[in-house]
Amino acid sequence: MKLQVHSIHFDADMKLLEFIQSKLNKLDMFYDRITGGEVFLRLDKGDTKKVRSKMLEVKINLPGGTLFVKEQASTFEEAMDIAIEALKVQLKKFKDKIQEKVNPTRNVLISMAMES
Repeated sequence: MKLQVHSIHFDADMKLLEFIQSKLNKLDMFYDRITGGEVFLRLDKGDTKKVRSKMLEVKINLPGGTLFVKEQASTFEEAMDIAIEALKVQLKKFKDKIQEKVNPTRNVLISMAMES
């Protein structure tokens, strides 16, 4: 997947960028037509503590749609894990919607088979 990572007002470590890329590449298992994506990494400016919370936004481009997730956590890795779980759910729903448009009688046949 072609991925652009934007770290806003700081330089992201190469390990973090590789971690993000590897996590998002695993989404191909759920839907193989992902065309690309963007990731935005921010430090939460509202926090006055020494350790500021991290904000991560992921935008995934698909043919016929776009998925978006915004997560906040104490580390970017933790936020990425949460975002991946949310994206999995969104991808499954998107895939079901697409399949329903292609084959609208499928759900009727499945429910008829369950009743008998």
